[in-house]
Amino acid sequence: MALPSDLVAVYVASRVVCLLVLFHETSANSDVSSSLLQPYDFLYYKGVRAYFGGEWAKAAELLERSIATKEALFKHRRLCYDECLAAGRDALQKLDTEEGSLWDLWVLDWMQKKAECLRFCMGRSVTHVGQLPVSTDIEYEFSSRNPYNFLQVTYYKMEKLQKAASAAQTYFTANPGHLEMRNNIEKYRRMEGVTDEAFQDRETANEKHWALYDSALQHEALSEWAQAADTWRACVNETLRQTEECRVQCVVACQRLPEDRGEESVDGVFEKAAALSLSLLSCQQSCVTQVATRPGRISSQEDFLPTQLEHMHIAQFKAGDVRGAVQTLRSLLLFYPSDQDSLDNLQLYVDTLGGDKEAQTAQEIARYVSRSLQQKKLLYFSMENLNFTFIDPDLWTPEDVVPESLRETWRAEKEKINEKADEQPEDVDDSGFFAGGPVPQVGVTITMDDVLLNGTNRVVLDGVMTEKECDRMLKLAEAVASAGDGYRGRRSPHTPHETLNGLTLLRAAKLVQDGLVNHTDAKLLHELGERVRILLHSYFRSPSGLFVAFTHLVCRSAIAGDQEGRLDLSHPVHVDNCLLEPDTKQCWKEPPAFVHRDLSAILYLNDNFDGGELFFTNRDAKTVTARVKPTCGRLVGFSSGPINPHGVTAVTKGRRCALALWFTKEKLYRDMEREEVETAWAADGQAVTKKDEKEEPKNARNQAPAKVASRGRGRVTSGKDEL
Repeated sequence: MALPSDLVAVYVASRVVCLLVLFHETSANSDVSSSLLQPYDFLYYKGVRAYFGGEWAKAAELLERSIATKEALFKHRRLCYDECLAAGRDALQKLDTEEGSLWDLWVLDWMQKKAECLRFCMGRSVTHVGQLPVSTDIEYEFSSRNPYNFLQVTYYKMEKLQKAASAAQTYFTANPGHLEMRNNIEKYRRMEGVTDEAFQDRETANEKHWALYDSALQHEALSEWAQAADTWRACVNETLRQTEECRVQCVVACQRLPEDRGEESVDGVFEKAAALSLSLLSCQQSCVTQVATRPGRISSQEDFLPTQLEHMHIAQFKAGDVRGAVQTLRSLLLFYPSDQDSLDNLQLYVDTLGGDKEAQTAQEIARYVSRSLQQKKLLYFSMENLNFTFIDPDLWTPEDVVPESLRETWRAEKEKINEKADEQPEDVDDSGFFAGGPVPQVGVTITMDDVLLNGTNRVVLDGVMTEKECDRMLKLAEAVASAGDGYRGRRSPHTPHETLNGLTLLRAAKLVQDGLVNHTDAKLLHELGERVRILLHSYFRSPSGLFVAFTHLVCRSAIAGDQEGRLDLSHPVHVDNCLLEPDTKQCWKEPPAFVHRDLSAILYLNDNFDGGELFFTNRDAKTVTARVKPTCGRLVGFSSGPINPHGVTAVTKGRRCALALWFTKEKLYRDMEREEVETAWAADGQAVTKKDEKEEPKNARNQAPAKVASRGRGRVTSGKDEL
């Protein structure tokens, strides 16, 4: 009599875990060689104590040993799992012929042999204490990479700057909102003896699937379909490998008893075995979430594996591999068998494109789905009958897997998830920029990033200008800025309560020829545009060149005696490269919007005025997501598309001056007036210094695009000043 495969999984898991726990307890008093792996949590605690005691060399040694020991422990668990796969197989083979009580005895024999094999294998390299589960606090410390936070300071104190930079980069990868660490990294980049090779993520071997994911998306963006298909295939295989590795750790790692988890007391050996087995299956199910969570993110990417398969079949189709596309699509249908779009595509491939009717699903995907469904059935059964708690990590789980008594609650939860997704859709930023790159100018610091600005591709940098440079630009604007410049001479283009004065680079150059402006001031105006371009090209990691599209020195002045009871804005909420329509929540890329603008920036010159704050909103143009207060030398940069609606609060007193700049990735749309000025200056023997774009930091894409969309308000006028 053969035991059903799903029951075998629970039965084996329960007995393996139970026996492992018993053997751990009986071996607690045995002598252990000092060569065995020690508990990595013990090493970590000792390292932290040495850190706070200022014993830098000792702290570095212990912290590094804790990281290496954890890695070695996980590798040894995998080796033992592989080594013990065949243990007890002779007993397992007799299950098909034995019946009754003898069947139970052969099952027990099989499980006992496998458990003994695992116990012996682990005992060869790991102390009995090192095999025990660590606390949840330690799990959090290592998942957030906090050991590298300590190591960064430790190596800095020891003047080992290369190692300090590597530790800083590793910690920052998983904590991208940590501004202090980001600024530390920029400091290391400017230190003598620190090379580019130092800024490597030491944990990258565990995140290969994310590197492949980002690479595949980049191939898609460049329409490199053959490379995209190959990379998606590699990404799927690596995701499956990482998931399997996680599941192995669940099996071999010593599980906590139910009372250790804070649950209700479980009496009896068989009850505890059942609880432990279900915990093991739940652990394996949670691997989906673990693998689908990008470093530095709190939540996982939903439908991670099905999403990869969907991308893969499209890439294969566009690369001309119809047979491969059919196989991948059949694999995708294992997750969503009734998805009409997939069924229509499959019919199209078979009927009109010569696709193979007999093409089978990928075996590894079929095994993945089959095993996952067996586990889900057991876990849902335990929810219904054993009061076990299970949170399903997958959206594709079929309804018939869920017991009838739980389906109503299950459907309600699914609907709630879908409603939440509809209410709070994410914006897509298809600009090609990816915030978080280096800041190449000495003295410039990151004050606010995406996290603090509650958006995507936004940054505030301080220290871009000196007080003296701000003063020179203010005097230049006061002396020669024209009323309504950029707005066909309209002195108050946005509000009757303020006047606007502006100066372009070309006009400044002509005023130099007329002797009305110092050449050095005009050169500074030009150089500031180049300075901002280099900073933002590096920070936003543009995959292509970045060209100045327009430069505008602008001052907004409050009209004295005309400010009481103001409810308007200095500049209404808008988007820089499309027409934002609040009622339909659309942003139309059409004239008079400046559709070629890709990146926007505003460099502030002063703060001695009231109001005039830049603010970002959702597309409802009412929900303010972030505010930025102007001050000399502060630069705000952001992508110009619908992801970043913004406006300016009313200037109620004084004069607000800033340098507004826009950039484009298309050379065709570069500022020709700027080139005219540069040509004229070069002809006069006053060449303009301009760094070669090839010398700028290269793009290192590490963020996949998000999903759709947010809200907005206000229409863009035809004026040039839109900040």
